[in-house]
Amino acid sequence: MSDLIVLHETPEGPHGKRPEERSVPELLKAGVINIDKPQGPTSHQVSAWVRDLLGVPKAGHAGTLDPRVTGVLPVALENATRALDALLVGDKEYVGVMQLHQDVDEGRLRTMLSEFVGEVYQTPPVRSAVKREMRTRTIYELEPLEIEGRLALLRVRCESGTYIRTLCNDLGEALGVGAHLADLRRTRTVSFHEKESRSLSDLKDAFVLWKEEGDEKDIRRIVQPMERLLAHLPAIIVKDTAVDAICHGASLAVPGVAKLDRRLRKGDLVAIYTGKGEGVALMDAEKSSEETVTDKTGVAATAKRVLMEPGTYPRLWK
Repeated sequence: MSDLIVLHETPEGPHGKRPEERSVPELLKAGVINIDKPQGPTSHQVSAWVRDLLGVPKAGHAGTLDPRVTGVLPVALENATRALDALLVGDKEYVGVMQLHQDVDEGRLRTMLSEFVGEVYQTPPVRSAVKREMRTRTIYELEPLEIEGRLALLRVRCESGTYIRTLCNDLGEALGVGAHLADLRRTRTVSFHEKESRSLSDLKDAFVLWKEEGDEKDIRRIVQPMERLLAHLPAIIVKDTAVDAICHGASLAVPGVAKLDRRLRKGDLVAIYTGKGEGVALMDAEKSSEETVTDKTGVAATAKRVLMEPGTYPRLWK
């Protein structure tokens, strides 16, 4: 979590459990795995394999990758699927190969790449899972790592929901020669990095080691607490007395705030935590951090998605 403003010092109560203290069965009920998706299967198939391998009722992924695309695919287990919306806020990184259909001067190509940094208009590809409507996305960085003939190895850092295949097609059109995406790998989704991703075989080996020999070391390394999905969001830590009301869909009143992120702005998607660091809910901030500190009354945030099961903390509201 980022630097927090303390409004109320709250002693740690007897309820709840720190995420790092959860048992393996508890992690399998509300955990997330940074899978290195292989080429071939769909993202949905990978999620289904994870679900079946671990024997959990449900698993879901964040950010669909085409069958031919490899790389970082966060897969959430059971209750953690509620937190996947958090990954819609944030950036992603890709490394891909763009193939031009005709020769282009390297200097001209580099200039055109720089012109695509910023806000761009995109229409999703025909085979995409969303409605094909023109929309805007932001390209934060577009770096040519290597250019050889008609092939360009590119690193792209972009807003979630950006289509790299469409980006390459649009670059080709802008150059007047045509282009397509020849290969693609996602190297980061928000706080999930390629270097930390694990293969499906790694997951299977870790699960078998735990089930058959009781060795938890590898499965704990691979299956992370649900709160990892929230790590990039501004945070509010609430008093224990406010937790169960939020679990029932109530708004967060300012008096229920114990600590809050200095970077919080009105309208932000914010992660709500207990004092032990447990994810309680995703909420929309109704006040900035400065307003919350100054006003001391009113609604600080409104419910968007409840993450914690009601009854985890005692009911202290009417």
